[in-house]
Amino acid sequence: MTPGVRRRPLAVAAAALFFALLVVLLVRGELPLVVLIAYGLLSGVGFAMYRADKSAATQGRRRTPEARLHTIDVLGGWPGGLVARHLFRHKTVKQPFRTIFWCTVIANCAALAWFVTAAPALLT
Repeated sequence: MTPGVRRRPLAVAAAALFFALLVVLLVRGELPLVVLIAYGLLSGVGFAMYRADKSAATQGRRRTPEARLHTIDVLGGWPGGLVARHLFRHKTVKQPFRTIFWCTVIANCAALAWFVTAAPALLT
């Protein structure tokens, strides 16, 4: 079994765990519903973008620029991107892309943590 196939369940589990955390924050009143919806929509868009880029790569068509993939990831589409990367075995080996991908995940999670902790105080 190839490493990408072994990591597929981990990618799905990581995305599911992240959304479970969002639901917990929502139930506790620490996160507005719109944020959960935004993550869901952006993850769907991210998933679709990675799928389209993989299709373009295999068919020799024009590719999605990596910067565009990273942009959707940092905006909150990284759970969908993570699942798509492993499901389609796309962008899982190229080291510079992987490093930047994980930096976008960390940046997005840090922004979410700031929002959950500091934003409510700023809004009152």
